[in-house]
Amino acid sequence: MAGFGDIVQKAFYLGVGLASYAGEKAGGKLAEVRSQVQKLADEMVARGEMNTDEARRFVEDMMKQAQQSPTSGVDTEKTPPAEPRRIEILEDDEEPTVKNTATSATNDVDALRDQVLELQEELKRLQRDE
Repeated sequence: MAGFGDIVQKAFYLGVGLASYAGEKAGGKLAEVRSQVQKLADEMVARGEMNTDEARRFVEDMMKQAQQSPTSGVDTEKTPPAEPRRIEILEDDEEPTVKNTATSATNDVDALRDQVLELQEELKRLQRDE
């Protein structure tokens, strides 16, 4: 069983090596991002668009976002919706066939639709009178 212990030890060292390599790469990328953000902030200070305190806060905020984005942004974008989004195409004179569950919102929309129709009729009447 000495061979199995060697395989486990090599797998462990491989995992540690990969983690170390990934950490170095991430540190290099973060340093690169920090330098680019710092250059941008320096340019904005030189143009008078922000003062040095605002530039310092800007750089810190951007670095926090850069460190958080891989964990939070990837999961939300790649998860598919539970079902396809329904699209209903209406003509000008058609009423919606699917009623919304929020009755107050539906009532508001219906009231606004009626008001628009009344205003259109009044506009047509005023145009005929002139």
